[in-house]
Amino acid sequence: MSGPRLQGLRILVTRPRQRSEELCFLLEEEGAEVVALPMLEVEPPSDARALRAAAETLGRFSWVAFASPAGVESLSEAARVAGTAAALQRLKVAVVGAGTARAAQAAGLQVHFTPEGTTGAALGRELASRLFPGDEVLLPAAEEGRPELEAALAEAASARLAAQPRRPGEEVAAPSVPGVTRVVAYRSARLQVAESVWGDLRVHPPAAVLFASPRTAEAFLEAGGRPVLDKAHLVAIGPTTAAALVALGFPKAHVAERPSAAGLVEAAVHAIRG
Repeated sequence: MSGPRLQGLRILVTRPRQRSEELCFLLEEEGAEVVALPMLEVEPPSDARALRAAAETLGRFSWVAFASPAGVESLSEAARVAGTAAALQRLKVAVVGAGTARAAQAAGLQVHFTPEGTTGAALGRELASRLFPGDEVLLPAAEEGRPELEAALAEAASARLAAQPRRPGEEVAAPSVPGVTRVVAYRSARLQVAESVWGDLRVHPPAAVLFASPRTAEAFLEAGGRPVLDKAHLVAIGPTTAAALVALGFPKAHVAERPSAAGLVEAAVHAIRG
């Protein structure tokens, strides 16, 4: 079809305010009536001691792997306070997604690796092939975040090193697996939603609801948003979020091909227009 592809359609955006500006702009360019309903806001961790300790000893790490812009911003601020910003800039940086890459670049970091896959697990598996024995990897994560990046990185690194060829009968020490240090860098706190907002959404339901994280989907359910989804298409930023929606009892979601604002918009268009 010609012209704006979402003309006159209501699209519900559930991302935190600081992450939704680009997405809302792109949706409005497509003619959508955007309803911004942030379910979460990013806050400092409940206990910041591990983050401070990591920031103070950045020189011992070879890599830092980020799965979200919030992780970039939290570690960058901790490094600034600790006086180790220069040490952070010397680390090799791995990221998932264009948004996280932009956040890293905005913080003055050079992105050395972005996986072909679009999940934290993909980052872990693909980054493992670039590590050397003795490498130390720092993972700044959400307080309630899933451990898939840490687990995939450790598993892939162990398997790769264990598979290294050896001469028959050779006795070797256990392989030296690169170290992985996961620290809580931030937490996502649920925002309250007024009943009048839910009432408006039930009377004027959205054509699509966009989710960018499993925690956002959980917060949406906890806040009482399930009735809003009766006639709406669900759009997930990636397979991890899509799987979380199914696990929560939501209908199967359309998955963005790229974990970005533009990817979410394209997925919304495809979900509605086919």
